[in-house]
Amino acid sequence: MTIKYIKKADKTAASDEVETRQRVQDILKEIDTVIIDIRLDNGVNLSVPLPSGYSDIGAFHAKAGFYIFNDLVHLGFPSEKMCFMTGEKNSFTAFEAKCNEIYIPSVTGFEKNDAEYTKLRQWIKDQNSDYTVLRRGIIEGCNFIKSHIEKDEANIQFRDFIKTNDNRQPVIEILSTELTNYLDTLAQFLPLKQPNEENINQQYRLFLRALVHEWEESIDPNAIRAKYGYKDKNIHDIHTFAWLAKMTRNWTSHANLLEPLNPEIVAFLFLVNMRAMFNLPKGMQRYEQILLMAIPAIPINITDVNRHIKQSEENIDEILSSPQISEDKANKCFGEKINCIYRQNTGNPYAEDHDFQTFLFQYFWVNQKKFVSKLTGPSDDFLPVLARHIYQLSFP
Repeated sequence: MTIKYIKKADKTAASDEVETRQRVQDILKEIDTVIIDIRLDNGVNLSVPLPSGYSDIGAFHAKAGFYIFNDLVHLGFPSEKMCFMTGEKNSFTAFEAKCNEIYIPSVTGFEKNDAEYTKLRQWIKDQNSDYTVLRRGIIEGCNFIKSHIEKDEANIQFRDFIKTNDNRQPVIEILSTELTNYLDTLAQFLPLKQPNEENINQQYRLFLRALVHEWEESIDPNAIRAKYGYKDKNIHDIHTFAWLAKMTRNWTSHANLLEPLNPEIVAFLFLVNMRAMFNLPKGMQRYEQILLMAIPAIPINITDVNRHIKQSEENIDEILSSPQISEDKANKCFGEKINCIYRQNTGNPYAEDHDFQTFLFQYFWVNQKKFVSKLTGPSDDFLPVLARHIYQLSFP
């Protein structure tokens, strides 16, 4: 969670209305929580003119924190994500009463003393929900990857999945500007204020559809393997990530079988999708560390992993052998099998319920069972770290 503490009259202070409003737009994207000092007259630049309608420079800056709060509220920053710190309790009490009187959203304030600092720390902790973690990780991830591909367009891995025609030419062109726009869209998708319980699933659904929308008919996860074989030892990982993204696109386009959605599955799918579309370093990136805060890690035992993988495959075979499906499972890989179950359940009100989120997590393991030692090692590289975090979700 990113916190902005406004304690002096800088570019975020209310002394320059135009500059403040521009900065607020940045805050809405860059900051999750704001802590404001009421008095911002310490070190203020007295040569900067006051906004229209104000004449007493001393009185203005003595209450500038209140003006910033009001501006932020009117520009869409949720009041519950802001609080005041003050050494003057009377000032805050009077402002709180005024807010209640004119129906401005309620405000929270803390005095600058040891007892109130304890309450402030708890308030900050309460702001850091899984939704906040997810949103911050997505924003930081999109910002990082935009910079990453601007530095070197070769970091756009997604082009390796484009199907080719009879002349072995790509059937479509993917411009770097298209991917930049795609990342900008994702970064702005989740609102700062967490949707209520009624609407949050729909918000996650729409985000996932936007996330995997690029994996359309002209994109083939197998194309990268056909192009490079296994010359690159990471091709199998990328191939796995690509199929996870492709299946998610198919599943979210025609049905809601992955629902109800939650921060864990959204974080997982964002992580693997970015690793499929872009050439990223082996090590964990900062945005990946943020996103995995939403998924607790546990130690992994390789013997247990192999047993769980075997049980997962047996479970899918058993489902496919049921009278409702009776699908020929011979010569089918795990991904093809779970897609058979998906097709059977799509639009079928009588189909047996299945946990399709777990199927996706298990696909990650089953598709890499020959390389399971890479997943269970002590390394701090992305792949084993991801494995430790999703292990419990994969084999509930």
